[in-house]
Amino acid sequence: MKVVDTIPRMSTLVKILKKEGKSIGLVPTMGYLHEGHLSLVRAAKKHVDVVVMSIFVNPIQFGACEDFEKYPRDFKRDEGLATSAGVDIIFAPRAEEMYPEDYATYVNVEGLTETMCGQSRPGHFKGVTTVVAKLFDIVRPDIAYFGQKDAQQAIVIKKMAKDLNMGVEMKMMPIIREPDGLAMSSRNVYLSGPERKDAAALYGSLKKAESLVKSGERDAKKIARAIEESLKKVPTAKIDYISITDTIMLKEVNRIAGETLMALAVFIGKTRLIDNIIVKV
Repeated sequence: MKVVDTIPRMSTLVKILKKEGKSIGLVPTMGYLHEGHLSLVRAAKKHVDVVVMSIFVNPIQFGACEDFEKYPRDFKRDEGLATSAGVDIIFAPRAEEMYPEDYATYVNVEGLTETMCGQSRPGHFKGVTTVVAKLFDIVRPDIAYFGQKDAQQAIVIKKMAKDLNMGVEMKMMPIIREPDGLAMSSRNVYLSGPERKDAAALYGSLKKAESLVKSGERDAKKIARAIEESLKKVPTAKIDYISITDTIMLKEVNRIAGETLMALAVFIGKTRLIDNIIVKV
């Protein structure tokens, strides 16, 4: 496995790979890898010749009062996990190279970024789409892999790639969960012991909602209310949002029909966690 830490070196390597006719898969991450990230690598290995994993804690997607400085980082650990999963190249650029002092260009996807996480984290998706657009341009992947845990992010990036004719195929892969259902996330490390137990309530509330749909309930407000009532039983939980939308434009729906995204963000103590389920009827 190669570790590439500059844009010119990555670009040169990509040119060589393309000249050799190799297909490239990109797994974008901010590091502190877990099984969710590694599952994306294993999926990519089935489809492409070369798997590139980016490890970059992107400063422009964090708000002023968010956790950029304390975001967990352990590159040596990540390097070992990436190697064991079959990553061919780690691309780990420096922030100063990605965003030099005179940097002034950003990518913004309108509409889809103004609800859910976009509403509670202003500017977040502008930072996400900008860095992913740069990664697509540098790595030139044929396929990019994202986890469903960040469903809104994946849908936004898919829209960006389509609108800007980037020619990148997008694959959104299933959420990988802990035994009690908690979606794997690098931020789970912030949780105390009692908070970790309480965090399982996110998935529990979504499963109750899914059961309501399976039993025939179609009223989105009733389902959202059931999720809310379930979460209010958890003492450390503070609801940021509960959202029930379509999976294309993320429009709130009144009734469950076709493919529907049920998503939420909840603070467990001081840690903000997200989760979702996609139901099909």
